[in-house]
Order: sequence, then structure tokens, then C-alpha cells
Amino acid sequence: MTETVQFPQGLPTERDAGPFNPPSAITRLRETRPVSPLTFPDGHEGWVVTGYDAVRQLLADTRFSSRQDLGVLHVPYETPGMPAATEPSPQIPGLFIAMDPPDHTRLRRKLTGAFTVKRMRQLEEHIVEVVERQLEEMTRLAPPVDLVEHFALPVPSLVICELLGVPYADRETFQVNSAKFLEKDVELDEKMAAYGAITGYLAELVTRKRATPDDDLLSDLARHDDLTVEELTGISFLLLLAGHETTANMLALGTFALLEHPEQLAELRADPGLLPDAVEELMRYLTIADIFYRYATEDVELAGETIPAGSTVVVSLLAANHDPARFDAPDTLDVHRRSRGHLSFGHGVHQCLGQQLARIEMRAGFTGLLRRFPSLALAVPADEVELKTDMNIYGVHALPVTWAGTAP
Repeated sequence: MTETVQFPQGLPTERDAGPFNPPSAITRLRETRPVSPLTFPDGHEGWVVTGYDAVRQLLADTRFSSRQDLGVLHVPYETPGMPAATEPSPQIPGLFIAMDPPDHTRLRRKLTGAFTVKRMRQLEEHIVEVVERQLEEMTRLAPPVDLVEHFALPVPSLVICELLGVPYADRETFQVNSAKFLEKDVELDEKMAAYGAITGYLAELVTRKRATPDDDLLSDLARHDDLTVEELTGISFLLLLAGHETTANMLALGTFALLEHPEQLAELRADPGLLPDAVEELMRYLTIADIFYRYATEDVELAGETIPAGSTVVVSLLAANHDPARFDAPDTLDVHRRSRGHLSFGHGVHQCLGQQLARIEMRAGFTGLLRRFPSLALAVPADEVELKTDMNIYGVHALPVTWAGTAP
């Protein structure tokens, strides 16, 4: 008989197996019962899915809803000031990540043309220029330098600002508030104030672009008369948040991982042609956007378990990407690995819209960084690097680095 494993304190999040591997309790759970009951802090009896095949199947199954207004969605860890969920959350206009078809399809279709592989490749040369400018500025600084502040955050922020048509001078408005919004342990009032600050700013911006369009993505969207200002604001919020937070964390945490695996870094420096595969492997290995939620709209059988209608289901992409049933030696970083099929961009209708843009930014970012700083090293012991275990997107708060010289 399969052992029932439950967590009375909710979902384990402590990185006790090292900064790059899933929490050991999550790994044990995947090994014993990849679709398992989970007791939430508010008493809800929900589920957590950790196995690769089960996660992939769930994300493609429309009976698991992304809508937060459909039923009560429970959170698997304590949030200060958050009352116990007793009713569904209202649907936020434009936030298509929290919608199901056909609403999700209607909004996402407006964006697919902007994020085609062809369109992203046309941007590639410009993204390389953004990276090189930022690296040139870094070479003028005296080490140690925080790689997050001077490289990992500015590069994707510049790129997404230019793509969307958000003035880069206004970056403080969204960088500070988006970080606050993504904090797990921040009071609910603070979180909503941060969200209100960003959406208030974006509502004004899309209103201006509707009146006076420019040559950017938000202006293109604003030309759609069937989109309300509220929908435009929600779409803009999602694109801005996802467009800089995820890639910034990948560039910083990916650099940390490579510095902690010097033999892999040496192979990458010796053969830059490995970089596309290395980027996929870093995304699999790190899976910075780990936890997602679904709501069971009916009784569903998954991997031999029956998930009852009304259950909140927690999905761990990190656990799935470290599943030995899918990847050999999954807790090992291997830049030679063919990691295609990883779930870091999700799966199904909600698979990440900007994944090609993210890949281009990471390839350009890591290529430039490794070339310009051949002696790059951590400026502090690895255990002093502050991890974002307090955030909904994983990474490092800062990455102090140093170098002995730079290359052209």
C-alpha cells in the first residue's frame, strides 16, 4: 500500500539540498508518491504533483483550470495578513495566465504575432547590443560588483521596456513594486499597494498610447478597439512582470550555478557552441518559476490517484525537471545534456509566450559575460549569497562578483 505523505505546515520550500536542487522533502515525495495529498495551512486537503509525466499530463488537461474566480484557490504556505480563502478571487481583466479558453485564447491571440520566432530573431542583434553596452559599463567599475544590479536586472529590463514602449527612466516604478509583489512573506496590504502602483502607472501609459500610438507592442495592442483599458493594463502588467523578473533571475542564478561548477564553466568557455544546449540545461536545472496552481473542475484521475473536484492542485515544475524517470542524473548540471522537453516554460495552452525572447537574451547574456570577464569569480563565499527563497520567482537577491581583467 502506498504511503500517504502529508505536510502539516504546507509546502516545503527550504533549499536544504543546496541552492540549485529541490527541497529534499519534495524529492522524497516525488520518489514515493508523485501525485500526493497535501494539507494546506488553512486546512484544505489539496494535492501536490511532482513527477514529470504527471505534471505534463496535468498541464495539458483542461479539467484543471487556471481560473481563480472559478473556485476557492488555497495557498500552500502562510501569507501575512491573508485571510483564509472562503470564496473565489475576482478575475483580473487581461491577466490571461489566470484564464481558460476561450477567454485565454482571445487575449493570447492578440500577442502571438509579436512573439514569433522570426520576430524575435529580428530583435537578436539589438539584444546583443544591449548586452554589450551593459557589459562595457561593468568593465568601468572597480570590483567587487553586484551582478544583479549592474547586469542581470538592467539587460532584460531594457529589452522589455523597449519592446513594450515603457520608458526605461520609469524602471524604479516597476522594478521595486514588482519585487514587492512577488515576495511571499510581505503583508497582503503591501502586496496590493505594490500591485496598485504598477497597474495605475500602466493604465495611464496604455491610455496615452491609445490616444497617441507609437512603434511598440503596447501601442499595437492599444489599437485593438475590442480590448478595454483594464484588459490592456492586465496584459501589460503580465508582460512587464514576466519579461524582466524571470530573465533577470536566470542570468544571475545561472551565473552563480556556472561559477559553482567550474568544470562545466571551463567546457563552455572552451566551446561556445555548447551555449544553446547549456541555456536549456540551466533552465531545466534551475527552474526559477517553480510553483503553479490549478483547480480541479471535476473528479480527475491522474497517475492512479483520484483528485476530487474543488481541489487546489500545486504543481512543482522544479521537481518534475529533476525527475530521474525523465532526465539521467537530474541533480547534476551538464552543459552537454540535451534538455529539450524540460518544463521550465510550462506546457499546454499556457506555455510561456515569451520563451524565444528569453532564450535569445540568455544566449546573448551568457555569451557576452563569459567572453568579457574570463576570470569572473564570486567575491563572497557561496553560502553567503542570499537566495530568493522568500520570492515566488527564485534567484539571488545579489551576486557579488570580482575579476582580474577583462577581454574586448
